[in-house]
Amino acid sequence: MIKVEKVTKDYGGHVAVNDISFEIKDGEIVGFLGPNGAGKTSTMNMITGFIEATSGKIEVNGYDISKKSKKAKREIGYMPETTPLYNELTPKEFINYMAELKGVGKKERKEEVERILKAVNIEDVQNKLIRNLSRGYRQRVSLAGALVGNPKVLILDEPTVGLDPKQVIQIRNLIKSLGKDHTVILSSHILSEISQICEKVIIINKGNLVAIDTPENLENKVKSENVLLVTVEDPDEKIEEIVKTMNNVKTLKQIKELPDGTKEYSIVAKENKDIRKEIFEVFAKNGITIFELKKSEATLEEAFISLIDKQNENKKGGDK
Repeated sequence: MIKVEKVTKDYGGHVAVNDISFEIKDGEIVGFLGPNGAGKTSTMNMITGFIEATSGKIEVNGYDISKKSKKAKREIGYMPETTPLYNELTPKEFINYMAELKGVGKKERKEEVERILKAVNIEDVQNKLIRNLSRGYRQRVSLAGALVGNPKVLILDEPTVGLDPKQVIQIRNLIKSLGKDHTVILSSHILSEISQICEKVIIINKGNLVAIDTPENLENKVKSENVLLVTVEDPDEKIEEIVKTMNNVKTLKQIKELPDGTKEYSIVAKENKDIRKEIFEVFAKNGITIFELKKSEATLEEAFISLIDKQNENKKGGDK
């Protein structure tokens, strides 16, 4: 179990993490989400003991990370986003080296190396130089390093970054299998990945805790809103001005700009109001071409954006 109690990290006047508390139970796979600069990496680094908290307390399986750091760190396997690998070693040599660093005895080391090679499914490349491996295999070697010593807690920072779709699926399935014997904290920008792997999600923004819940519950919160997704060509950039004249629209937000120059927006309508016909009529009159209009199916990404936006709005209101 991991306990984070009232933890703050202040970098000389810049508060990266602000008085956050949460618990992760044994055997859970937990997604750790937040925009860039939200405080995710600082929090993960404090849990691993890489940096110290300014205040608060962190326990890993009963060990205080600041008072019994060696015992706490033995419980943790950490895979940073950019894991340094020794390119002139083979995966087998790398795992053996990591086992030596982590104090695995000589008698147990061979068995440990073989166990991990099998666990991450890299037996077929165990004697190839790491520099000659594909990105997907290199990620597996990185994960192998985190598994040395059979830690109870695995902390994985962006484990699928840079992988192709097939490799992402392979790593995703591997993480799921590891969740049977380990507690896993997974940080990722791919929210669909978090939704498919994790049982619980922790969202932080600007150093503050925004939400702790299951992906399903977070998605259901968004379902309660009447949301439409519309993709338009708006050469005169009139859409914001036009939507303000529509009485049954609560909010308009640009989601993304597509390569062909069209833009996708989310439109939140008032409850029980179907404004699709009105959108077609008003947009056509004002030279806005609709390429697609559909009702939103709630996703973790929408829940994430909604929660972050609400927190930001509340923060602005509090600063006035």
